[in-house]
Amino acid sequence: MTTFAGSKHWLVAVGCLLLVSTCSSSKDKGPALCGGTGGGQAGQGGTSGTGGGPGGAGGIGGSTTTGSAGTGGTTGSAGAGGSAAGTNGCGGDGQAGGSSGGSGAMTVTLLGTGSPIPSVDRYGNSTLVEIPGLRLVFDLGRGVPIRLWQKQIPLGTINAHFLTHLHSDHVNGLPDLWMSGWIQTPFGGRKTPFVIFGPSGTEKMMANLWEAFSEDRRIRLADEMNPIEGIQIEAHDVGPGLVFCQSGVSVSTFDVDHGELVMPARGYKITYAGHTVVLSGDTRYSTNVEQAATGADLLIHEVAMIPQALLDKYPVYQAILAHHISPEEAGRLFATAKPKLAAYSHIVLSGLPSEGIPFPTPAELLAATRTKYDGPLVVGSDLMAFKIDDSGVSMVTGTGGTGGAGGTGGAGGAGGGSTGGTSGAGGATGGGGGSRGGTGG
Repeated sequence: MTTFAGSKHWLVAVGCLLLVSTCSSSKDKGPALCGGTGGGQAGQGGTSGTGGGPGGAGGIGGSTTTGSAGTGGTTGSAGAGGSAAGTNGCGGDGQAGGSSGGSGAMTVTLLGTGSPIPSVDRYGNSTLVEIPGLRLVFDLGRGVPIRLWQKQIPLGTINAHFLTHLHSDHVNGLPDLWMSGWIQTPFGGRKTPFVIFGPSGTEKMMANLWEAFSEDRRIRLADEMNPIEGIQIEAHDVGPGLVFCQSGVSVSTFDVDHGELVMPARGYKITYAGHTVVLSGDTRYSTNVEQAATGADLLIHEVAMIPQALLDKYPVYQAILAHHISPEEAGRLFATAKPKLAAYSHIVLSGLPSEGIPFPTPAELLAATRTKYDGPLVVGSDLMAFKIDDSGVSMVTGTGGTGGAGGTGGAGGAGGGSTGGTSGAGGATGGGGGSRGGTGG
């Protein structure tokens, strides 16, 4: 098993300890699920980088019956000519040795940019980060499997999944991605455990999902003979700090401020080949986000904009707004952190047209942000993508945006098919074909 610094290795089937009948079923267990005295199944070793050899395979089951990390696994070592540490400080302990070996380019796709409001235009919050040979998904909101397959990315090819917090709109696509990714068709195909990292409570949630879908699992094992390894879960409750390090990519997490009772809530920082992407998670103004994003290539930040008329008529919206950042406060954070590009996602634009309260538009969101920030900025839309490399941050050709721009560029149109404004120096260009204004919140 690849070793992830700062985390606890655990297979969700440890829940079998509480449900002995599940473990006793010879068809529904594997050595990595409810390991016996013979030891657990070894996980996959780290992937080698340039000059580095493969990382060693770590033990999962060991000699215990809990499925926790065993003592039989060896830490990864560098291959001939490789270094035990990667170029970004990762490596060893089953990680990739040597340099990253990739092109140095990182692609970030906003799979879903919406809020809990059901919307055909903005699916639930989710972000895909790709580097050569590695795919990571952050948050698993409504519709994430649909967006992945729109990109013709098989659901089973995601190497690791990360949660910022456990609100339903960040996990309601999780069971679909986990279960559908196990189906052995071109859109699924997973044959190795579903790896997931998140705050305290993630392991327990996954153990409960394991039991909730036990009947589907039983049927598919018997009827379709799907590989048991592809439905197994490797869940990690993690605290702030480095949580993942593989193939030259490091992922660290930090606390954010989503409200006094919504704890823990986290943001993420992804580093590869000298480039950095920061995901704010759900938060109000957070100095931790500000610090993590200072000088970053790309900062993806949430935002909320709710009309006063809606707040007055439905006071419940007051609590929603109190847990998120306003465009003015986001602008203040962007101005301090100065990322090369700031992009909005998890966009809460609430309205109720049936009662005469229109949705705020992306153009209005941009205008409010511009009262505090005049740098590169774009309002994200589903499937908008960015390429990050030594030449800077650029929009991937063919991705649509809801408008936006940086520097002196004007705000892009909010209507479908309209052309976004052109950025100023160093800014991004707002794409055409944006979603209808306000439908995401």
